[in-house]
Amino acid sequence: MDVTERLRAARSLLFVPADDRRKVARAWTSGADAVVLDLEDAVAPARKQAGRQLVSEVLPATGPLRIVRVNGTDTPWAAEDLRMLDGMSVDAVMLPKASPESLSAVGDEGPPVIALVETAAGLRRAYEIASHARVVALALGGADLGAELSWAEDAAAEELLHARSVLVVDSAAAGIRAPFDVVHLAVGDPEGARVEAERARRLGLGGKLCVHPRQVPVVNTVFAPSQREREWAARVVRALDEALELGSAVAVVDGKLVDAPVARRARATLRAAEAHSASSVTTSKEAQCN
Repeated sequence: MDVTERLRAARSLLFVPADDRRKVARAWTSGADAVVLDLEDAVAPARKQAGRQLVSEVLPATGPLRIVRVNGTDTPWAAEDLRMLDGMSVDAVMLPKASPESLSAVGDEGPPVIALVETAAGLRRAYEIASHARVVALALGGADLGAELSWAEDAAAEELLHARSVLVVDSAAAGIRAPFDVVHLAVGDPEGARVEAERARRLGLGGKLCVHPRQVPVVNTVFAPSQREREWAARVVRALDEALELGSAVAVVDGKLVDAPVARRARATLRAAEAHSASSVTTSKEAQCN
């Protein structure tokens, strides 16, 4: 799979402090679809240069997708972050507090951008952000947005419903992949992460941001079609193809009427299953070469 296909299929994005050599090394063997070397919130102001130095030294050529979260364009560190990335082989840049203005500051040339929507203004302009030429995905930043909107500390369900839904709709309208969900901050609570991920997937999100390696397998499992879903999709496609050969536009599968829209969903499920399988094989093989 090429980088574009892998970005489209990615489920788990694992954040790691860009100035922590041990955690960076561990991240590459976590099984995450992508590793996000974080120069923003995870790195203290006095350690920004150390983080940049480590990124330039250890960024491997193979393994999971390589993403760097730069500092916001309204900070004194962003320009140097972006200069550092010039000429570096990264698969994507994550832009915090994304807005049309910050995307303009980043420019039209360079690696794909994952736009982190984490302000009320950014949420209101999510479609405009998603439509930018470099943006390949939106991601929801719950902590900053929650602080701005005075959400409860453990916001996960009803508080996030509107924001999650906005990103799903605006991503689809802009023609980009489904967005990434917020991080689950309780690193010792894999069951909570699973419940939160399942809720996000039901709403149409396509992956989740992770802050600990133990969250990765949970997220990868939730956001990949299950065996039951794959079998259902295969039955739907087969039944409708047979119906069309007989001159009918509908069929009945498992007692339910299915037509062209249902078949489109089924084919998308089969494509997703194939893409996730191929991506996992690619990441595994490349990790073994490191």
